[in-house]
Amino acid sequence: MSGGGNGSAAVPTHIVMFPWLAFGHISPFAQLTRRLIVGSGDGVFRVTFLTAAGNVTRVEAMLAEAAGTVKVAPLDLPSVPGLPAGAASTAELSADGAELLKVALDGTRPQVAALLAELRPDAVIFDFAVPWVCDVAAPLGIKPLYFNVYSAATLALLAVPARCPGGRCPSAHDLMAAPAGFTSDSPLVTLPAYQAADLTYAYESFYSLPSVYHRFIPCFEGCAAAVMKTCAEMEGPYIDYFSAQIGKPVLLAGPVVPEPPQGELEERWSSWLSSFPENAVVFASFGSETFLPAAAATELLLGLEATNRPFLVVLNFPKGADAEAELAARVPPGLEERVKGRGVLHTGWVQQQRILQHPSVGCYVNHSGFSSVVEGLAAGCRLVLLPMNTDQYINSAVFARELHVGVEVVRRGEDGWFGRDAVSDAVAAAMAAGGDGEGRKWREFLLDDAVQKGYATEFVRKLKDLVKVA
Repeated sequence: MSGGGNGSAAVPTHIVMFPWLAFGHISPFAQLTRRLIVGSGDGVFRVTFLTAAGNVTRVEAMLAEAAGTVKVAPLDLPSVPGLPAGAASTAELSADGAELLKVALDGTRPQVAALLAELRPDAVIFDFAVPWVCDVAAPLGIKPLYFNVYSAATLALLAVPARCPGGRCPSAHDLMAAPAGFTSDSPLVTLPAYQAADLTYAYESFYSLPSVYHRFIPCFEGCAAAVMKTCAEMEGPYIDYFSAQIGKPVLLAGPVVPEPPQGELEERWSSWLSSFPENAVVFASFGSETFLPAAAATELLLGLEATNRPFLVVLNFPKGADAEAELAARVPPGLEERVKGRGVLHTGWVQQQRILQHPSVGCYVNHSGFSSVVEGLAAGCRLVLLPMNTDQYINSAVFARELHVGVEVVRRGEDGWFGRDAVSDAVAAAMAAGGDGEGRKWREFLLDDAVQKGYATEFVRKLKDLVKVA
């Protein structure tokens, strides 16, 4: 344990980080690690970062700037029937495979218990998938801290005790209304049927294991506090409601703003983008783990064609899919010839931050992932929000209707269908005079160095107060 008294040199506070094995979770944990190490100064913290052995090299690269004070410790995942050998993250798996990955991660409990007993850190910051960390850590005198990688609004709407009164899980119809006591002026007070139906996933059990909701609740019950990568200015009412529901303090780390990208933009993209005027290009990308159904992707492409603007679309597909065949199934007949020179389709990784920051890119069509919206805002792009599942729907409502950032693509309430006209109309509205809404205000807020340093300093102070040894 940390501590230094009677004139002895201060010992760094030791934190163990333990995220769920999805890079949409690993990345925020890595960002939080960097905020602790870089934001607090030399020698204040040291971190041990737990992940599956197959992720170690990639995680070490993410934490390279803090290498001297961060150690990435590998976990050996046990074999699970049906889970591909060597699987280490959800990026390599189907939705069913991701559920089996939870089985494997649960199987690392003896390894994690042995590591914590050996390391005796001051705190372990853990993810929703491993609520059993609380049972392992607390008897050792280690403070378990739950870290929420989602928006505060998502937890407040879906994961609080009021959502399952009397232990009864909500139906799709129940999920169309907010839980008891929820902030009354929120755009989330009512949800359309298609979104409510999708959100039932959080309450479903797979392989006789706890549902997502039933992993969240013991996290809240067992943790000493919750940590959130948000701020009161953006999500104050949701933070307050969530904190009151779980009866635990909430430590705010502040919204995570993307760090400047490394290297130059690849020549093929730089050359193509530079052939268009400033703010002319629409960039559409939906992250590495959000996949548009064929019909939706086709309407997206036809909608972008109808804007008469140049566009670059990145479409990705599940691991093991034939990307060329999947792409061909989504491209309308004759589209490539009609948009030749001004429309580009791509599958696979791209330098997203560099593309967003290119002067020719003016509009960013995205899936409303919290980090993606912040990334687009920071780059100065107008935003079109096209959420495809779960927390993305919640983020879209908060950003567009509360923070007045971005234009939502209009959809049918019963099934979520959207057409090409809805896409082209949303792009036109975003790019029109005033289409930025309050984007400039929030961009300046997010990029204010003093604000960011203030969040980091306050978070570090509260964290040290929480874990310090008397």
